[in-house]
Parts: sequence; C-alpha cells; structure tokens
Amino acid sequence: MTSTDKLIQMAIAVALFFAVTGAILLLTTRLRSRSGERVQAAAFIAPSLLLIAIGLLYPALRTIYQSFFGSSYEPLVGADGANFVGLDNYRRIFTSEDLLQVLQNTAIWVVLTPILATGFGLIYAVLVDRTRFEKFAKALIFLPMAISLVGASIIWKFVYDYKASEQGQLGVLNGLLKAVGLDTYRFLLTEPWNTFFLIVIIVWVQAGFAMTILSAAIKAIPDDIVEAAKLDGVNGLKLFRYITVPSIRPSLIVVLTTISITTLKVFDIVRTATGGQFGTSVLAYEFYVQSFRSFDFGLGAALATLIFILVLPIVVYNIRQMRRLEAR
Repeated sequence: MTSTDKLIQMAIAVALFFAVTGAILLLTTRLRSRSGERVQAAAFIAPSLLLIAIGLLYPALRTIYQSFFGSSYEPLVGADGANFVGLDNYRRIFTSEDLLQVLQNTAIWVVLTPILATGFGLIYAVLVDRTRFEKFAKALIFLPMAISLVGASIIWKFVYDYKASEQGQLGVLNGLLKAVGLDTYRFLLTEPWNTFFLIVIIVWVQAGFAMTILSAAIKAIPDDIVEAAKLDGVNGLKLFRYITVPSIRPSLIVVLTTISITTLKVFDIVRTATGGQFGTSVLAYEFYVQSFRSFDFGLGAALATLIFILVLPIVVYNIRQMRRLEAR
C-alpha cells in the first residue's frame, strides 16, 4: 500500500466521521424537549459503546471462552474438533513447574516495581522540591519516560553485557567490576538475580512518572499547613511522615496502582533483554509464547484471562479512590 493510498483512506475516514457527526446533529437538533436531549446524548454515546463492544468486550469474552478449550480450538468445526478441556488450562498454570516459576516471577515484579519506582520518585521529588536546580533535576529523571521499554531494555543490555574477565568489556557494570579487580558477572544469565536486574529497567523508567505526579501533589500542599507544623516543632523526617505523606496519599495510590497495572502487562523488557530465557519469563510474555510460538491457544487464552483477573481489582480500587477524592 502506497503512501497516497494511506492518505486517501485517512481522508475517507475523517470525512465519514464528520458526515456521521453532522447527520446526528441534524437529526437531533430538531428535538427540543428533554426527551430530545436524551436522544441526542444516546446518539453520540451509541457509536462509542458499539466500538467498545466490538473492540474490547467481544474479544475479552471470546478469550475467556477459548481458555476452556485445548490447543486445537476451532470454533467452527463442531464439538468434537473443539477439544473442550474445562479448567485444565488453569490447572496447568498452577501445577506446571515452569508456569509456577512464571507466576513467582510475576509476583516479584508486581510487589517490587511499584514500591521501588514510587519510593525513588517520592524521595527524589522531596529532595529537589524548590531547589535552584529543580527543573533540570526533574528533566533528568523524567528523560527515561520518553524512551520506549524496548529502547530502555537495549540500553540496559549494554550496561549488563557480559564477557569473560580476561576480555575487553563492553558492559558498563562489568567494566567497573574489572577495573576494581573483581571477576565479571552474568547479570542477565544468573538465576534468580537476573529477574531483579530486569526490574531495575522498569524502575528506571517508571520513577520519572512517579516523581512527576508526586511532585505536583507536594506542591499542592497548602503552605499554611507546612508552616503550622514547623511552628509546632515538626521538621525533617517527621514533617515528611506526618504532613507530606498523608497529604499526598491519593496521588500515592494512583501512582502505585498505575505502575502495578503496567507491571502486570510487562512484555517488552523480558522479550528484548532475555527472550524469557534463564528463568525470567512473566505472565504477559508466557501468554505470547504459548499463543504465537507453541500455538497452544487454550493455555494462552487462560494466561490472558488470568492477567485480566489480576488487573481488574487494581482498576476497581483505583476508580473508587478517585471517586472518593472527587467527592471531597
């Protein structure tokens, strides 16, 4: 497809959008009553709901349905060819030794990443708040957010690169180890520590996001509260513990939950840095492997459903917290 064809398709899509919007406005503006306003609202909402149903709801329900079938799942060949296996795919997830390690790795990622990224972001935001070099310092830690996770993984692959001690070192860390007279280390190959070295990559990226949100929350704390606390003799760590943290609690929850959701879906880092080898695979990567390499579509769908089940409570909790914040 040439660039001209793409431009024509884009122009047709834009024209179609304006045509549909204009038709809805033309039909609904003639209805001046309250019921007419409801019809107008429904007319604008209906296309969005239809797209959500087609692009999100239907694939989700189909994936859940597919998770109850084996690797030879074919919905059009009848009951015999469909290979219905019930809950066997889920049983495999929680009994297979390899998949149990995947679950363990995912749990480590989900526990450590939000805590470390949020912790570093919060400490950094507090330390540089209202300093002379605040803008430069914030830009410095925010820069990794501008890099894709694939790009960040490639950068850190060079940092972790391994060669034998007697050889010249390309990796930054092994270069430092050799410079101080220590043996080089297989950062991405040695289990189970390679999982923690991969977590460093996403923490490096997400710390900038945490710092940005929390810095804005810190600046929103009323000055009179801080001054009153200082007059009462509250300074340093006590000011941070009893004033700063409680005041930015809603923002902390948003940051923690958002990074948790991102971590549950992590794929890029594992795929780029280790290819899921050496005991580093996680749920999102294992879903890809089972579905598009092993062609075990039933198990892949079960893994995708499990990710959805794990993400859902975090999303619900986040929405509830945001509603409470808006109600204040």
